[in-house]
Amino acid sequence: MTTLLIEHLKASDLPAEWARRLQVRPEQTVTVRIDTEAGEPVQPEQLFTTDDPAFGIWRDNDETLDVAAFVRRLRAPRYRRDGSRQPD
Repeated sequence: MTTLLIEHLKASDLPAEWARRLQVRPEQTVTVRIDTEAGEPVQPEQLFTTDDPAFGIWRDNDETLDVAAFVRRLRAPRYRRDGSRQPD
């Protein structure tokens, strides 16, 4: 189960129906707790939320298979091994 907890949320930031049901003043603060309900497990293909062709454009790029090495190569011209910046 997954839980989302939002503390010190102003009632004015709640959806109008929630605030109406709680009968709170807009300046009051509330704590919102949202728990997921048990159900069918989400399949990975159901997690993909866009059909935009630009989304995931680097997915099949062989250069990015080792992400840490790829980022090191990108940063190498700007940073020394100790993390300090190279002079411009």
